[in-house]
Amino acid sequence: MSLVLFEKKDFIGFVTLNRPNALNAFNYDSLLELQQIVEQIRHDPKVRVVIFSGAGDKAFSVGADLKERKHLSPEDVMRNVDKIGTVFSEVSELPQPTIAAINGYAFGGGMELALACDFRLAVKGTKMGLTETSLGIIPGAGGTQRLPRLIGETKALELILTARKITAEQAEHLGIVNKVAETKELMNESLKLANEMLENAPIALQQAKFSIRQGMNVDLNTALRVERKAYEVTLPTADRTEALQAFSEKRKPNFQGK
Repeated sequence: MSLVLFEKKDFIGFVTLNRPNALNAFNYDSLLELQQIVEQIRHDPKVRVVIFSGAGDKAFSVGADLKERKHLSPEDVMRNVDKIGTVFSEVSELPQPTIAAINGYAFGGGMELALACDFRLAVKGTKMGLTETSLGIIPGAGGTQRLPRLIGETKALELILTARKITAEQAEHLGIVNKVAETKELMNESLKLANEMLENAPIALQQAKFSIRQGMNVDLNTALRVERKAYEVTLPTADRTEALQAFSEKRKPNFQGK
């Protein structure tokens, strides 16, 4: 049985962590499968938005598989840490917009996967957090870097150093989660967000994401040059011509991602 599921429908890629009996914890094999799927998505023009979720109704992911870790050598632990960090960076660097549909617990590496996505929607009342310091380690798959960039250094320090578990509502208040939904509405809300983006030109979506992500951590003048280069990529596209034609004809554009 696949440890990570993938399907495509209407230009949306659905990635599902598929270890519900282990609360979708990451073992090494599941990381390898996730990496292969992420690489496939990167080069697939028929995937314009990606939604990540967890199988079952209890957890998005509780992070590293601690039962596996207990029996690993220090070298194998570092192998796993390197792999999870690499895979989550590859998720973060996907050109397509990404949504984490947090359908249950998101702790440790599960929270870090969510932070690697562009948007996070969560089930009402669910708990999440970077809890690694309570286990004698630190977030090692991007958590100490992505969380402070999202909510600021001081608040991120508070959450990480206390290993605090927070609710989806608290996460929304902090700006970690974009929206909180009832369990039965979570995927519908995720699809609603995805479909809003799908109304727009795929290359423009990717270049806008690239410009924002690349520009956030450099000085303004450098960021403006990044933006200009990203804009220039959209100029020769057929989609830009189609948008102008559709505007003049008062109709909805038919974007092809070209």
